[in-house]
Amino acid sequence: MITHNKNFTLASKNIKQRVTLFVNPSILKHAKAQAVVEDLSLTVLVEKALMKYLPRVTVIKGGE
Repeated sequence: MITHNKNFTLASKNIKQRVTLFVNPSILKHAKAQAVVEDLSLTVLVEKALMKYLPRVTVIKGGE
């Protein structure tokens, strides 16, 4: 399966999905502080970081 990731959108759209993550408390504290510095919500900060990290195309190889 090939997933094209070119249609990323930021949290400014109303289409969002709630997610629960377990994150190291010091990383979360750092992320929250950075969001304040950049005048962003934590959601937007995390979305921006994920968009930067993720490849444009994801190829999932299965046992087909």
